Amino acid sequence: MSTSSLNSLAKADASQPLLHQHGHEIQPYGSLINPPIALNVEARSESCTLVNQILADTIILYHLYKKHHWMMRGHTFYQLHLLLDKHADELIELIDVMGERVQTLGGVAIADPRHVAEVTKVKRPPNGVEEVPVMLSRLLEAHELIIQELREAIDKTAANQDSGTNDMLVSQALRTHELQVWFLSEHLVDTPVVRS
Repeated sequence: MSTSSLNSLAKADASQPLLHQHGHEIQPYGSLINPPIALNVEARSESCTLVNQILADTIILYHLYKKHHWMMRGHTFYQLHLLLDKHADELIELIDVMGERVQTLGGVAIADPRHVAEVTKVKRPPNGVEEVPVMLSRLLEAHELIIQELREAIDKTAANQDSGTNDMLVSQALRTHELQVWFLSEHLVDTPVVRS
C-alpha cells in the first residue's frame, strides 16, 4: 500500500466516531458539586430535592397532556386538542428551566423516564381512552398536586434565601400551572351549548 493510501486511511480512522463507550458515573444522583454561587450546601441540597420532585411530576403531567391531546373526543375535540398541545409545549419549556436550575445548584436533574416513574406522585391513568371530563379532571388533579408542592417549595426556598430557585418557582412554575388550571377548569363548567 502506498504512503498516500496509508495517510488517507489514518485520516479516515481519525474522523471515525468512537462508538460503544462505557465509563463510570461521574456525579451520582442526589449528590452536589460546589459551584461558586454563594449559597450554602444545605440550601442547595434542599432546593435540588424539592425541584426534582416537582420536575418529575411535571414530566408526568406533560406526558398526560400529550396522551389526552391524542385521545380527545367529542364536540370540543378541536379546541381541546389544540389547548392540550399548547399546555404541553409550555410544560416542556418549564421542564427545561427546572432541570437547568437543579444543574445550576450543583445537583443532578431527574431525567430518565424510568427514574421519573419511580419518583412521581401523580397517579397513573389507565392505558386506554377515558371520557373527556375524566381526562380534564385527571389533568387538574395533577396540577393541584404540583401546585401544592410548589407552594411548599416556595416557602422553603425563601426561608433558605435561595432567591434564584424561589423566583423560578414563583414567576415561571407556579404561574404556568395556575394559568393552565384556569383554562382547563373552565371546560368543566356545566353550561348549555345551544339553549339557555
